[in-house]
Amino acid sequence: MEKKIALVTGATSGIGKATAEKLAELNFNIIITGRREERLEELKSQLILKNIEVKTLLFDIRNRVSVETAFNSLPEEWKKIDVLVNNAGLAAGLDLMQNGNIDDWETMIDTNIKGLLYVSQLVMPYMIAQKKGHIINIGSIAGKETYMKGGVYCGTKHAVDAITKSMRIDLLEHGIKVTQIAPGMVETEFSIVRLKGDTNAAAKVYEGLEPLTANDIADTLIFVITRPPHVNINDIVVMPTAQASATYTYRK
Repeated sequence: MEKKIALVTGATSGIGKATAEKLAELNFNIIITGRREERLEELKSQLILKNIEVKTLLFDIRNRVSVETAFNSLPEEWKKIDVLVNNAGLAAGLDLMQNGNIDDWETMIDTNIKGLLYVSQLVMPYMIAQKKGHIINIGSIAGKETYMKGGVYCGTKHAVDAITKSMRIDLLEHGIKVTQIAPGMVETEFSIVRLKGDTNAAAKVYEGLEPLTANDIADTLIFVITRPPHVNINDIVVMPTAQASATYTYRK
């Protein structure tokens, strides 16, 4: 296999899907992962039209055994991943800390932190053996600041921020790049998931302003991975023009 290989977690929608599409345009062979088999297969059928090869891995990233079983099912040559995009993540609920739902807390911690670690630990040995590779962790402005009713989500994204910095240090001698992309407001399924399917409430999150799109973040990622070998973009915070911080927005 002469083409480079990218693995994108959480590829069935939003930033992950847009990233897979952009990587296909760059002629990467791609491994896409997610929990929704129908969406994975639909995306695969679109991507192979770009004359690339695509593997799908169906698993819940919170389940370590499932993640390991899926990854180990790959042919050995597909495990030699050049670009890992740790995109899978979510927010669940919007409660004050004292009223928090522990199931929501565990979902966020298991997905945003532990899932990222499960996948990374499987991929890193192959990158180390190759003495090259690039890991991109999708963080959030919530990993830089905190806000009311977002405490545990912010905590998980602060963890991603710290883990990214630690990965960069630990992998330094192996020539592996590590980048965090931290978006502000992006209109995807994010708010629908956070608000438990309440589409009206989710729409109000972006009312009166123009949020980022999944393609905006995918474009940023493509910029990051196409820098020369001696250049690593450590960290990028990407915001809509109408958003100055996690809590300050201008709405018309």
